[in-house]
Amino acid sequence: MHSLLKRQIDKKLKGGLNDLDIFLDAVNESYGNYESQIEMLQRAMKLSSDELFEANQRLRDEAESLKDVNKNLQSILESMSLDPELTSKNENFDSSEYIKQQSIEIIKINKQREELLVNLEKQNIALNEYAHMVSHDLKAPLRSIDTLINWFIEDNLEMMNENNLKSLNLILSNVEKMDLLIKGILNYSSVESQPGDERLIDLNVLIQDVLNIIEVPDHVAVTVKNKLPKIVGNDFRFKQLFQNLIQNAIKYNDKEKVIVEIGCLENENEIIFDVKDNGIGIPKVYQNKIFDVFSKLHNDGKSSGIGLAIVKKIIEFYRGKIWLESQESIGSTFYFTIPKDNGNT
Repeated sequence: MHSLLKRQIDKKLKGGLNDLDIFLDAVNESYGNYESQIEMLQRAMKLSSDELFEANQRLRDEAESLKDVNKNLQSILESMSLDPELTSKNENFDSSEYIKQQSIEIIKINKQREELLVNLEKQNIALNEYAHMVSHDLKAPLRSIDTLINWFIEDNLEMMNENNLKSLNLILSNVEKMDLLIKGILNYSSVESQPGDERLIDLNVLIQDVLNIIEVPDHVAVTVKNKLPKIVGNDFRFKQLFQNLIQNAIKYNDKEKVIVEIGCLENENEIIFDVKDNGIGIPKVYQNKIFDVFSKLHNDGKSSGIGLAIVKKIIEFYRGKIWLESQESIGSTFYFTIPKDNGNT
């Protein structure tokens, strides 16, 4: 397609670089259209995330109600079997009717719970399908713009001046940012549907694999403080989890010697991991917001604002929790737990 593209560019420019502004305007207009679509996708994901949160909250409330009903029923059964005189003191007490009402209430709550679970699953499926569809539609034209701009620079390099190159490189930079954002959306939406079976993972080996994949500069020291356990899970999910935490620790660090430490503690029920750095730290007011989708403290073009949201989603998938301690200019420590019985063992 090289010759065809070149012919089309020459045809549009006619007089050479005198008409470059027309070409740049056309590309910038395309970029603006795709940015609008990205904003639409962000709004849709935000609405869907809010709906999922509300559904989860309702499930928790219903579960608590069910616990209360079960306790009441258990209390009645115990009183009837262990202490018959207790109920006989109340002349108006009808044990069979009471148990019947409790049974109806349990059936009603279970039905509501099942409906919520079905709706929650449908929303998850719809959100994933929408994210994949929009992301696929956006990636193809981005690749075309990137290829076209690079070919144009290569074929007309001798006619380029500083301003022309600056404009074209700005377009390439914006394309790269959008591509990074799209990848983040795809990773976030596919956390719960990753291919591959759950298996026993040696986290010591996994951390080394992660360090071999990411770019670790010479002034960065990443150490594992103690031997990490083996854990049942999906290899790709845990690689995403540790990769995002380690990359964040390296990226947001202003020290001459960057230190990142990984460790863990175990108790009877769970494993508590920590990833500590000596970076720039996170202000207290932002510490709860950084796990939200599309939330980022620094608009430097290096981050999609989805990395920590992916981390949180993976941990919650394994029924754990995450929190942090941080001081500005001193560093941050991210803590997260993975239950030993996380539903995959």
